[in-house]
Formats: sequence, C-alpha cells, structure tokens
Amino acid sequence: MSNNNFTSLVSVLHVSDIDEAVEWYAKWLGRKPDVTPDEGIAEWQLAENAWIQVSVAPDPSLVGKSFVVCGVHNIEAQRAICQDAGVTASETQDLGFIRLAQVRDPAGNTVMFVQEM
Repeated sequence: MSNNNFTSLVSVLHVSDIDEAVEWYAKWLGRKPDVTPDEGIAEWQLAENAWIQVSVAPDPSLVGKSFVVCGVHNIEAQRAICQDAGVTASETQDLGFIRLAQVRDPAGNTVMFVQEM
C-alpha cells in the first residue's frame, strides 16, 4: 500500500555561517532566497513543492553532513550554470540509467544533480 499523503519536500542543509551559505547558494541558483522564515534560515523553491533550506545547525556536529539530490533536465546545462557562477561541479558520471555531478557548499554539504536517462 503506497502513502500518497505527501505534499512537499524540504531538504535541510546545516551550516555554521548563514551569510556565507546564502551567498553561495544564491550564486548558482541565480537569486536570493525565496523565503527567510526566521533568523538563520533561508529557503529556495526549486520546483513545485520542492525546496532547499539552509539553516544554522542547532548542533555544530551537524554542519557539513547534509546531502541532497536534485533532479535536473540536463546535467551539462546544470554544470555550466554552476561554472558560470564560479561554483565548481565534479565531472559528470554516466551510470547508464542516470548521469550525475555534484558540488559541495562552503560548510561541506553535498548537492548532487541527477539527470535520468
């Protein structure tokens, strides 16, 4: 039995420096946060009901340990967007059924971009 009660997804990436994180994410997302619901929190909407949130970690041991996977239409276009923003993306890996590349934010969190084949 499947659960179709879900309506949205927010991926939380823990950081220690919110200003540095907001600047870094805004570079490759091409805009300032869509929402800053509270001090130390910034959110960008990536698709309908899909969000990335950067948040000052409640516990310093959480900083840099987050991982988020973002589905994209075109992996090479996403790599170019990152490159143009001064954000270095890994080389594209082709696994046959998906192609992927990733970046790390200044806190060490991983953002992976995946294109389904």
